Parts: sequence; structure tokens; C-alpha cells
Amino acid sequence: MTKLLQTLVDGLGVGSTYALLALGISLIFGVMHLVNFAHGELITVGAYTSYFFFIHGGSWWWMPVAILASAALASVFTELVAFRWVRNASPFTLLLTSFAIERLSHALWQIFISPKQRTFRKPSWVFNQFSLGSVRFEVMDLVTIGVTGVTLVITAVVFKRTLFGVAVRGAAEDFDAARLMGVKANRVISGAFAFAGLLAGVAACLILMRTPAAEPAMGADWLLKAVIAAVIGGLGSFTGAVVGGLVLGLLETFTRAYLPDVADGWDRFSTAVVFILIAAFFVVRPDGVFKVSHAERV
Repeated sequence: MTKLLQTLVDGLGVGSTYALLALGISLIFGVMHLVNFAHGELITVGAYTSYFFFIHGGSWWWMPVAILASAALASVFTELVAFRWVRNASPFTLLLTSFAIERLSHALWQIFISPKQRTFRKPSWVFNQFSLGSVRFEVMDLVTIGVTGVTLVITAVVFKRTLFGVAVRGAAEDFDAARLMGVKANRVISGAFAFAGLLAGVAACLILMRTPAAEPAMGADWLLKAVIAAVIGGLGSFTGAVVGGLVLGLLETFTRAYLPDVADGWDRFSTAVVFILIAAFFVVRPDGVFKVSHAERV
């Protein structure tokens, strides 16, 4: 029972980070029908922002603000200089553009900063533990779950109670009809990218507190997991993105905790098992947990 509870909390901690990233991917997909493979680069932006601030005397007391701001600005900038020009192009062109941004980002960090990993200090409390009975919990796991919960509540309020949220949801269901109702396309899409950037910024804060390091391709692994989580939940579904992220996080931690240990290549083995299970799920339910209908754009 002790191992089960500890594994459950670990899984919810990891899954919460996946959920935040998957939510940003689903948000952009809903508005533009684009799986944005450049979304993971916002984590890299937040990491290098932290690195530069820390080498100039930065502190974790205000660093989350810098990470959130840099991720949101980078997301809006990406939409403005890249996606806006191909907004009405084919889905393949949009997808190719997102891949190009990802690869360009990797190259620019390597050329102008360094291909090597740059580390900075982590918060002193991040790996502290406390006990409840016979179960020991990491403080960071509970912080991750709590921050994610608050962020999801704020997100729900924004998209259900504000004009911006209503406009985004309307655009996600039928963009052409939303424009006929007076919704400004540039404003809605820029706002969606900004909000997705903020969500990625929150995820970046949680990631960097655990592993305070910056390297050019660090966002790629997180992006892959976030896309898988979004697809599990159903692309374009906000609820599905959260469910998919939590499911993927729990699946990862439980396979690592309960599969027979392997001396060499344990991470690869457990990851392979996770992907096999996900592939089996897609055979049974290819549309994900929540099927989302969109109006066809012509």
C-alpha cells in the first residue's frame, strides 16, 4: 500500500506537467487545426531565460515571472512571424512550419549559446520530503499537483466566464461562423498562443525546479509526451488533454515501479511498454477518450 500511494503521487506529479503542455497543444489545435511541434521550444526559452538571469544574480523568488513572460512572448512572436503567414495554407504546410521552427530553434541555441548543457541552481526545498504515517512524499510532487490544479481552475474560469474564452471556444468549433459573429481572427489566435505560452511557462517552472539546466533540444522529449497525452484525450478537447496527461504520467510511473527490473536499458524498456500500451489503446479508440467534432473549413 505504501508503494502504491507513493507511485500514485509520483504519477500525478509527472502527469500534471504533461497535462499543462497537452492543454496548450489542444488549445492551438482547436483554433488552427495545427499540432504545434514547436510548442516544446517554449520550455527551452524558459530554461535559457532562467540561466541568463541566474548568472546575473537571479533568484527563484521572482524567476517564475520571468519564465512565464518569456514563454508567452515567444509563443506570440512565433505566431506573428511564422504561422500568421501560412494560416490559410494546407495542414501539411502548417505542420512543416512548426517542424522548421523547432529545428531552427535548436540550431540558434547551439550557434549563439552553446551545444553543451548549462546548469543553474535549484530551489533548496525542491527535494525535501515529509512523512504521513509510513508513506514519504516529496514536497515538489505536491507543489506540482497543487500548482497544476490552480492553473486548471484558472483556465476553466477564463474559457467559460470571459469574452476571450467564449471567442476561443467558438473559433475552435467553427472559425468561419465565429468571424461572422464579429470575432477578430488575429486577436483570438494571438490570445490563444499567448495563453498556450503561459501554460507552457508554468510547466517549464515545474520542470526547471527539478532539473535546473538549459540545453538546445531539451523541449523535444517533453513535446513528444505532451502530443501523445493530447491525442490520448482527443485532440482539441481541453478536458481530454488533462485526462491524457494524467493517464500518461500514471502509466509511466506504474510501469517503472511494478515491471520487473532490468539491469541495462531500464528506461528504454519501461518507455517501450508504455508506447505499446498506448498503441493498443489507439487501436481500440483511435479518436481518443473524448471525440471532438470540428466544422470543416473550406
